Amino acid sequence: MDDQQAPVSLGEIIRRQRELAELSMRQLASMVGISNPYLSQIERGLRAPSERVLHAIAGSLRTTADALTEQAAPRTPGPAAVLAAIAADPNLTARQRQALGEVYAAMTATTIARRGRERRTGDGERPGA
Repeated sequence: MDDQQAPVSLGEIIRRQRELAELSMRQLASMVGISNPYLSQIERGLRAPSERVLHAIAGSLRTTADALTEQAAPRTPGPAAVLAAIAADPNLTARQRQALGEVYAAMTATTIARRGRERRTGDGERPGA
């Protein structure tokens, strides 16, 4: 494993910024126009804020939504690094490398599509959850 820091969730970034602004959870929730339990769920990573809520949180914390999301960006190897590692593994056959690459592409596409739906709906919940 490399020496990069572990990724920090958007909720954790929001919590840290709220604490730096010396605001209680109740104060920030009131400023944003959301319930205290909803803000708590966002900070704990149980719910994803809608675009409107994220922008309101950012404005209340005197920053931008882009700045918050950039701080929470995952610090993981990019697709090229993953595919390069698969290609370089001497214990895989050419067909296994191809299959792993296809599975990786399908899984990441599914995750990206899910995140896009969550951002559009703003709830971050699975149906029936």
